[in-house]
Amino acid sequence: MRRLSTLSFVLLASCAATGHPDNLETQPGEYGYQAQYRDIDVSRAEAGFLKSARLNSEICLPYRGGAYGTKISGVANTLLGERLSRNDLVEVRIGSDEDLGGNYVISRDGTLKMPFLPPIRAQGRSTSDVERDLKNTLIAEQLYDTAPSVSVRIMDVASALVGVSGAVFEPHQVELGGVSGDQLDTGRQEALGASTEARNLSAALRASGGVRPDADLSAVELRRNGRLYTLDLRGVFQGHNMVDVMLLTGDQVFVPSRQCFQDDLMRPSPISPPGVSVFMSNLTQPATGNAISAIGRNVREMPYGTRYLQAIVDLNCVGGSRATSAHRSGLLLSRNPISDVSIAIERDIEDMLRRADRDDYDPFILPGDSVACYDSTITNVAEVARVLGLIGVGLLLNE
Repeated sequence: MRRLSTLSFVLLASCAATGHPDNLETQPGEYGYQAQYRDIDVSRAEAGFLKSARLNSEICLPYRGGAYGTKISGVANTLLGERLSRNDLVEVRIGSDEDLGGNYVISRDGTLKMPFLPPIRAQGRSTSDVERDLKNTLIAEQLYDTAPSVSVRIMDVASALVGVSGAVFEPHQVELGGVSGDQLDTGRQEALGASTEARNLSAALRASGGVRPDADLSAVELRRNGRLYTLDLRGVFQGHNMVDVMLLTGDQVFVPSRQCFQDDLMRPSPISPPGVSVFMSNLTQPATGNAISAIGRNVREMPYGTRYLQAIVDLNCVGGSRATSAHRSGLLLSRNPISDVSIAIERDIEDMLRRADRDDYDPFILPGDSVACYDSTITNVAEVARVLGLIGVGLLLNE
């Protein structure tokens, strides 16, 4: 029985606190990617006025685009409206000429190629621009003495390959719009005209995981055909329409960073992440899956803007018997997208629930975060007793 007593002491000692996780980014005077990560440095009785949003904003770089509403040079009206891109399907009509008229696909080099005519530049241009050049080309090639009636209309908008980088959660080249494989949307083709929303800038940002909370939306860069355009997208969070231009194959989008966490960007919008997928666990003992703890697909997917306490509630770590369930703790594992350094934050759930300044230490959940909860001390002691009981039975059977 001496062995059992020694083992009992070891197991009970393991119930003692193991200390808070150490982090490289939360040294004294620092608080990591968001101020809500910082350690709680005052008691509940000494809780002061909320200051995490102010701490986050203090390190922000100035807006590259200046004050909101400032007209930014480099944004041309040529970006607005529908623009042709490679592989778009267009219908061309030239008066009553049935030989030259017909349906054409914008070629890989971005030109409209028609019989008996030199290629006409189409990439990034409007249909009216192509109509004007086509009229001039018909006269220059002496196929007409006077300019005929010309009509160029988009029949089907092709997909576009666009590169997105900078302060987005998943920077990569994205494919926007179009239909999969070699399918044809015949219904749309039979009706002239086409919607371009699937190729808009907002669609590209969503396809790249959405903008991060450190993004500088005042000066989003769009590079096209060697030219740089600067767009102010802050209107989407100000209740106004944003500059949602149509993108073309070959465009490059770059979202700069203010090098700080902006609380007001942590809400749903046309350019925010569509939701947050979170890895979760509240298992008392290791298991093959989370199904027995009701942790499934619906729990892992949360609205953008969800905070730590909301995730803990989703994880079934709050409530129950106060005698046995109180004084649990929750652990949040996140990663600083700027420095690419991971961080582990542990909070006492009951203390957080009862703090007047809980928002100061209630981090926002970011895409890819992990959340786990630890049982209360009473639950841990009960688990030790269960293990000791099993060991005691084994010892008796061996004697």
